[in-house]
Amino acid sequence: MRFEGYKRGVNFGGWLSQCDHTKRRYDTFITEDDFKKVASRKFDHVRIPVDYELFEDNNLNIDESRFSYIDFAVDMCKKYNLKMVLDLHRTPGYSFDPFHEEKGFFEDEDLQEHFYKIWETFAKHYGKYSDMLTFELLNEVTKKDYCEKWNNISTECIKRIRVYAPDTFILLGGYHNNSLEAVRDLAMPYDDKVVYNFHCYEPLIFTHQGATWIASMNPDFRCHYKMPYSKYIEYSEKELNQAYAKLDIYDTDAMPDENYFEELLKDAILVAKERNVSLYCGEYGVIDKADREDAQLWFNDFHAVMDKHDIGRAVWSYKQMDFEISEDF
Repeated sequence: MRFEGYKRGVNFGGWLSQCDHTKRRYDTFITEDDFKKVASRKFDHVRIPVDYELFEDNNLNIDESRFSYIDFAVDMCKKYNLKMVLDLHRTPGYSFDPFHEEKGFFEDEDLQEHFYKIWETFAKHYGKYSDMLTFELLNEVTKKDYCEKWNNISTECIKRIRVYAPDTFILLGGYHNNSLEAVRDLAMPYDDKVVYNFHCYEPLIFTHQGATWIASMNPDFRCHYKMPYSKYIEYSEKELNQAYAKLDIYDTDAMPDENYFEELLKDAILVAKERNVSLYCGEYGVIDKADREDAQLWFNDFHAVMDKHDIGRAVWSYKQMDFEISEDF
């Protein structure tokens, strides 16, 4: 089944997730005017990350009265003819961000049961909006070692969701922070409304230049998008302390273009065809420290390949969060 209506989206990062979780933040960071602006800019959907602190008390009891901000987002999307992705960005015992020091989810059955309970509650509350709302189980599984466990957990979670939300699309991503590499290792689709999800910030040395959260990165480092692969390799080896997509398969004198993204996406596209499943990119973008003209060249190449293969996407991010998109995007 085709994943329709999620062609050109934007993330509302920093609103209900990756924030200080105060009422002031919830009430002021995103308002009705922002939904209106997004619709006027021809986006067709918003991806809304939420942390469990939004709707749970200090004892990890789910309080459905605290769903009011998610309810508000649903109402605004309906009002402005937008679709919506509800993304669980963090769950007790697990976060993609080591800063939170949340551990144990993949080993602790009680934490996994709690995760299922969150999604069962979401499914009961939001399953009726299947025409305009999609569920995303968990943001960015990190270690490849979690692959088999995550496949088992995600399958069980979908099974439980289906009791209450049989028609809702569900996004499923894998290890290395929803990497394209992980797509082949995802569990086989539970049904025809599972969509394989990936994130794309490659080449990482360009999209994350000067990123302060990468320990080995010089915050003053800057580079261009259209530079030889030899420079990409040199700079990546010097500035990155984490995995990045292979660059040594290209002519070292050549520069990235649409063919770079064709190669990057090739296996994921093949897997999607083999399993008759749609692909979706839940996050992509360029850090605001990069030259804006360079960033636009990156976006142009990436969008061209995504459009060619009919893959929907949501850019990171609408405002602030180090990746704010320009008005002319």
